[in-house]
Amino acid sequence: MASLFEAAGLDAEAPRPLADRLRPEQLDQVVGQDHLLGEQGTLTRMLQAGRLGSIILWGPPGTGKTTIARLLAGKVYLEFVQLSAIFSGVADLRKAFEAAKQRRLAGQGTLLFVDEIHRFNRAQQDGFLPHVEDGTIVLVGATTENPSFELNPAVLSRAQVLTLKRLDEAALSQLLERAEAHMGRPLPVTGEARQALFALADGDGRYALNLAEELFAAVPEASEPLDREGLSEIVQRRVPLYDKGQDGHYNLISALHKSVRGSDADAALYWLARMLTAGEDPLYLARRLVRMAVEDIGLADPEALVQANAATQAYQLLGSPEGELALAQACLYLATAPKSNAQYVAFKAATALARDTGSVAPPKHILNAPTKLMKEEGYGAGYAYDHDQPNAFSGQNYFPEGLDRPQLYDPPERGFEREVRKRLDYWAKLRGQSG
Repeated sequence: MASLFEAAGLDAEAPRPLADRLRPEQLDQVVGQDHLLGEQGTLTRMLQAGRLGSIILWGPPGTGKTTIARLLAGKVYLEFVQLSAIFSGVADLRKAFEAAKQRRLAGQGTLLFVDEIHRFNRAQQDGFLPHVEDGTIVLVGATTENPSFELNPAVLSRAQVLTLKRLDEAALSQLLERAEAHMGRPLPVTGEARQALFALADGDGRYALNLAEELFAAVPEASEPLDREGLSEIVQRRVPLYDKGQDGHYNLISALHKSVRGSDADAALYWLARMLTAGEDPLYLARRLVRMAVEDIGLADPEALVQANAATQAYQLLGSPEGELALAQACLYLATAPKSNAQYVAFKAATALARDTGSVAPPKHILNAPTKLMKEEGYGAGYAYDHDQPNAFSGQNYFPEGLDRPQLYDPPERGFEREVRKRLDYWAKLRGQSG
């Protein structure tokens, strides 16, 4: 099968990026995806069974999605056709489907690889369905976004989603070793700088090879290897994989929230820093910290909300980067505070009860009676002013008549809510004594 470079009509002697020159020619050369391509891998079992259905390859950039699709086509003797949802429209799809029909009449199948398939709208995604169902094409879609959110259920029901992993250090090392063998010399970096290169690659094999190619070109063969500082002078620091409107955004804020809830101060601080360094809006993070304070701490430590609000005001006053320290302080305070979702649970229960009980009126004895008619109707009759009662507590019923008194708020024996629990138990005792 021709390489993608050759398929583009470029001469074999034309300059080619290192990543293209090292593109695997066999599936067992793909690194870091043993769960799919190893002896017991999902794709390996598919090929051994002699069948290949439509699939969605979901994973970060530079993990081998395009390469795997191209090599799968060769394994099952299908014509490999590639489209990008970024650059292709309805006309391109129609041409691809019509060409696939003609191949099918000639006895040749088609594997249609659609890169960034989530970029197609719902109507365009639905356009694949009849051609997948009648066998005109085997669809292989690639996406960096969560298919559950970005792809039509109808497409997902006809394709198996396979998740590719970001490349770990071992996989990236294999790629760099192949680059060194191809270039005939070691990568011109020290061991410490090599580790820094792994961090810069951030699981992206294509980026790692592009970076290696840049280093080979920048450092003459007889030169001393670059240390970490020398590496940073040659390459620009890479922005971490993060899209504030997409899956990475929600994954990281979920990690931050759950770390705070789990009282892991170090993890919470790490995820906060990850989002800030990736360019997240600090005020968005401030709002999320306020939410954590009321959802996961509440009255277990009333100071948590004060700290979160104060951090928001401090950031608005100072801006970046000074104000980010206030967010870090609030994050640490919330992570180390006693936890309780009792008020969160209570409010949800109260909301459900309010919906169920509709427009039932309050008991008349707690209603004001500003007119003679309202007094005659019994408004305010029998109301006991709590401040005039023993212990400043009347124990009267404040729920609608006929509604059994529920317990909505059930504070745990933690933090300040331990004191709240004592008060509620005390008032319950007095209420029982008052009948």
